[in-house]
Amino acid sequence: MIEKVLIANRGEIALRIHRACKEMGIATVVVHSEADRDAMAVRLADESVCIGPAPSSESYLKKSRILAAAEITNADAIHPGYGFLSENAQFAEMVEAHGLKFIGPKAQHIRTMGDKIAAKQAMIDAGVPVVPGSDGGVTSIGDAKKIAKKIGYPVLIKAAAGGGGRGMRVAKSEKELESAVRAAKNEARSAFGDDSVYLEKYLSTPRHIEIQVIADSHGNVAHLWERDCSLQRRHQKVFEEAPSPALNQAQREEIGGIVAKAV
Repeated sequence: MIEKVLIANRGEIALRIHRACKEMGIATVVVHSEADRDAMAVRLADESVCIGPAPSSESYLKKSRILAAAEITNADAIHPGYGFLSENAQFAEMVEAHGLKFIGPKAQHIRTMGDKIAAKQAMIDAGVPVVPGSDGGVTSIGDAKKIAKKIGYPVLIKAAAGGGGRGMRVAKSEKELESAVRAAKNEARSAFGDDSVYLEKYLSTPRHIEIQVIADSHGNVAHLWERDCSLQRRHQKVFEEAPSPALNQAQREEIGGIVAKAV
């Protein structure tokens, strides 16, 4: 039974978690940087611990300081919110190793879904239809040319560790392929410290529709419908709309069901 949760985040995110805990009768501890000592979440929490100076690299991203704060306040669990350490598999493992509950996915799930190649394979294994592309990462220009010829141009080169539109390049012909692969790998290495890339068929006029999913540790899964993120610039979302104007009720139930079953 969780009696006290340490909130390892700030601002609106920390406030939302605090409110949920209060509604459930759970005590809260909010960690904060020196710059956030007077923040609303800090003032409302039952306890607070300063974990460092203003830069997040010296506070909200310091795993050891967050764990120390949990130990000195006798917290039962750590809620990372989103951003910061919420998708850090090593942090999730460290929390569990200290006998605390990590409120979020298991470390193995974070690792799988954080690697787009592994994530795509997991969805293939779960029976989800995917965009045609390479089987795993592309290790040479020769392999890239073979795969691109098989699936047909244009192709999209994507960083395995990517996100936020980084590490993505389009090649409309074999002439453009080598430079596109090189550019994608360079950007991926710079942004994520990992230059692994893979290929997919480039869809020039798609709808980008995401399904929100919630699951617990008992095998219960439900989808929370969709959001349409089709309006983009440089592969980055500009506007998100829910529900999607492109789907009817039968379609959204079908797609949501597929995703929930896969998870």
